[in-house]
Amino acid sequence: MAEICPTCGLPKDLCVCESIAKESQNITVSLVKRKFGKKHTLISGINNTDVNLKELTKKLKEKFACGGTVKNNIIDLQGDHRTQIKGVLSELGFNADSIVFGKLN
Repeated sequence: MAEICPTCGLPKDLCVCESIAKESQNITVSLVKRKFGKKHTLISGINNTDVNLKELTKKLKEKFACGGTVKNNIIDLQGDHRTQIKGVLSELGFNADSIVFGKLN
């Protein structure tokens, strides 16, 4: 017997909670220069209770062929990926209109 999602009431294999949560995120993408002039792309604003950040980071690292990590609900990817990040996040189910490029507070 399939498990039932406590949020939406559907079986786990048909659960739509994560896809609904992805559409309502306000994502900020910024670029930071680190030690020795290395660039890092930071992705913030994704709620870690609605979306699994470790799985999302793994998919982004595979797509961009780079290293990265998750710290304090911020995805840190090695390299400058600002030109491609909007398209990749929209492929993964996020709303492209909610992705903003700016500085991290």
